[in-house]
Amino acid sequence: MDLVGSPDVDHVLLTRFNLPSKGYEGIVRARSGWLLERADLFEKYCLPSVSGQSRKPSAWIIYLDPASPVWLIDRMKQLNADTVFSPIFRSEVSRSELLSDIAGVLGSPKELLLTTNLDNDDGLACDFVERLQAVGPVDRATAIYLTRGLISASKGIYLHEDRDNAFCSVLAPWPDARTCWEDWHNHLKYSMPVVRLRGDPAWLQVIHGTNVSNRVHGRRISPTGFLDRFPVLGQDAKIPTPIQLLADRAISAPGRKIRESLRRLAKTVIQGTSGRSRLDGLRVWRATLTDGVRSRVLLRRNS
Repeated sequence: MDLVGSPDVDHVLLTRFNLPSKGYEGIVRARSGWLLERADLFEKYCLPSVSGQSRKPSAWIIYLDPASPVWLIDRMKQLNADTVFSPIFRSEVSRSELLSDIAGVLGSPKELLLTTNLDNDDGLACDFVERLQAVGPVDRATAIYLTRGLISASKGIYLHEDRDNAFCSVLAPWPDARTCWEDWHNHLKYSMPVVRLRGDPAWLQVIHGTNVSNRVHGRRISPTGFLDRFPVLGQDAKIPTPIQLLADRAISAPGRKIRESLRRLAKTVIQGTSGRSRLDGLRVWRATLTDGVRSRVLLRRNS
């Protein structure tokens, strides 16, 4: 049975579907097929995971580029036949515009505003919203993270813990409303108190060919014990053998952990010495170089 949202909390999911981006993300999103694959992933994972929540959010705002192709607009209308989300077309979203859009979708505000970031290629456990809304009232803006989740990749499903993950939420009194888009998801802790809840896996990241930054983390698991929490996994869940699980735990998982520690250290040093712009500049350079290599390979194949 679907439960009604908390009587004192307006809970709004926020999704940037294809807002125009600058820098590294802009290059990735301009690649051929990016938007089509995102639409497919949204339909396969994201939308059904929100529709299947045990407790519904108050609203789900999805931001779309006003210059979106007709096929995408038509497809989103079809997917929203049951009015699961509220599409809003903007080329960019300022803080004041975001709060205005939220208020416009909700109508009369309640005491607290809870906002949650949800990427259009990811999914939620069936009790994600319910667990967030169970967090007690606050007297100032507070970031909330459900720290454990699953990662779905071509080779299998992985259990991962991320203390400052992209499924971030912010709970705040309406008179001084702040949202989960106040800062980078892993930087909210610098401007507000944080509540971290462990428990069962709460979210699903999908690794695919057009990811902007996600990679495989954690350790490989059998998905059989999580299909009730993530019904969408039943579509393509791969059951690993005991040998595959052992090999991942002994070799692959430690290697991923070392590589991620080195990446995190490098990012911290670059941001600390040169700022975010320098980090994004390096990503742009890497993406441009990668696209150049791809183009040369395609030219050789077609020549």
